[in-house]
Amino acid sequence: MSDDLMITVCLVLVAASATVAVMVREPARQALVLAVLGLTLAALFTALQAPDVALSQLAVGAVLTPLLMLLSVRKVRRRKRTRTGEGAGR
Repeated sequence: MSDDLMITVCLVLVAASATVAVMVREPARQALVLAVLGLTLAALFTALQAPDVALSQLAVGAVLTPLLMLLSVRKVRRRKRTRTGEGAGR
């Protein structure tokens, strides 16, 4: 009975965090919400007794993907600032 409750709670958290990830429009916040989604998915996989999948989800879904998104957003914003600064001096 407690396993069913744990799975249900994890499913609700996954659904909630996935909904928030879709609704957030700012890329930096999306990356953070995706990290939370990855953590909740890892918890769900653990509750479903799939620890190998949970570890993969932690590594890729909760850490690597959001980190790459944040670095990409930072680089794009830096390029925009550099181009704006170059055009203003002319």
